[in-house]
Amino acid sequence: MPLTSRATASRPPRLRPTAGQLRRREAAEAEETEDPNHLHAGEVPPVQPHAVLEWKKDGVQPDVFRGLGTGRYTVAASLDLHRHTVEQARIKLYRFLTVAHERGRRCVLIAHGRGERSDPPARIKSHVAFWLGEMPQVIGYRSAPRHQGGTGAVLVMLRKSAAAKDENRERYGGKATPQDDSG
Repeated sequence: MPLTSRATASRPPRLRPTAGQLRRREAAEAEETEDPNHLHAGEVPPVQPHAVLEWKKDGVQPDVFRGLGTGRYTVAASLDLHRHTVEQARIKLYRFLTVAHERGRRCVLIAHGRGERSDPPARIKSHVAFWLGEMPQVIGYRSAPRHQGGTGAVLVMLRKSAAAKDENRERYGGKATPQDDSG
């Protein structure tokens, strides 16, 4: 028998989400908006305005590291952080290094300034030195030679991207030729 009146049709009651559903929804929304930038946003150990910055991961060859400080490697990209707040510098540095690595850049220059007139002195320089150690793409850095900014800039060596590693394997011996075992 067909229903003839709306009044006779019963609708299911509108259910409210449970507390667990609300927590899962909030967690999912937070995950979508979560900033991938993991660089430390708080205070960092200070460095002096004219201090020479240098650091390398274990395994970086001494000659390679020495060459970084002399300007032997071609700078593939550069970033200027003068007149930026710490938060602006944090965002720009993270994006810059991420994109440079994805594009296969190996040596980049970051101009942070000496910060002689900032309060506290060398604020951006101190943060840059700290952040570079937090970036997994960075294998070493050194203050730039005088003609590239001296202690107001840093040359950064990035590890090879996955594509560059694959290309090297293919070019320099990643291919094995099948041996003829019939004898």
